[in-house]
Amino acid sequence: MTTTAETARTPQASPTKASPARRPASARRRRPLGTLLTILTWLIALLFFAPVAWMVITSFKQESQAASSPPTFFFTPTLEQYAAIVDSNAGAYFLNSAIATAVSTLLVIVMAVPAAYALSIRPVKRTQDVLFFFISTKMLPIVAVIMPIYVIAGQIGMLDNLLTLIVLYTAMNLPIAVWMMRSFFLEVPGEVLEAAAMDGASLLATMRRVLIPMVTPGIAATALICVIFAWNEFFFALNLSAANAATAPLYLLSTMTSEGQFLAQLSAASVLASLPVVLAGWFAQKQLVRGLSMGAVK
Repeated sequence: MTTTAETARTPQASPTKASPARRPASARRRRPLGTLLTILTWLIALLFFAPVAWMVITSFKQESQAASSPPTFFFTPTLEQYAAIVDSNAGAYFLNSAIATAVSTLLVIVMAVPAAYALSIRPVKRTQDVLFFFISTKMLPIVAVIMPIYVIAGQIGMLDNLLTLIVLYTAMNLPIAVWMMRSFFLEVPGEVLEAAAMDGASLLATMRRVLIPMVTPGIAATALICVIFAWNEFFFALNLSAANAATAPLYLLSTMTSEGQFLAQLSAASVLASLPVVLAGWFAQKQLVRGLSMGAVK
């Protein structure tokens, strides 16, 4: 009896509890691998960020220091290059880029949302053919169409006109925007649309009050992609504009003169040209992450 009672009072080891000797051993085996992967990730990230960091550092140098060989690592920072850019006519270039980017992105979103709705929520026959037609327009190299566009723009008096760039940027980004927005609309549950229809909501009311709020992160992600492509576009701006419609990428060419290339001024101009896109991505990062994950295959 005593033995049975003592046995009953003796705590039994839980069968699901891991052995104390095994957990530290497995943790010790995993810890070096995790540390190695972390160090490797940081090295890769620093490798990709190194050119950007060097550009920022060079923008605070004198021209003689920026062109020195071997490179100058210790110097007195100066804002002379940024002051020279502000004193020049750079504001007109950046303003043209801002107008062309903002207007073209707005037009793309306004046209891509209903198009993506029709191709996802209300698909029709030949939907796949329509989608292929949209994406096939991106397969043709821009250099192959620049001559007809130049001739047409010249005949209608639209060369060196900001409206021409807006139309071309809209056409350039619209296929990508339709494909992205379609993937976001496909994530919307059909039950939500059925509930809106049962409540008597019209198509416009459903779009405005149900669909648009649900796909707002996707719209933000699509808009940011369009902003990046339009802001950085160079080929159309180089061939179709001269002075009135010149954009920020063309201002970078002004640092290349017959006297040589001004590396410090080029770095400062590149930093200023990169800031709008970086700030836009910084402020929209939450919506961007949610938007890019909405269209993912789960």
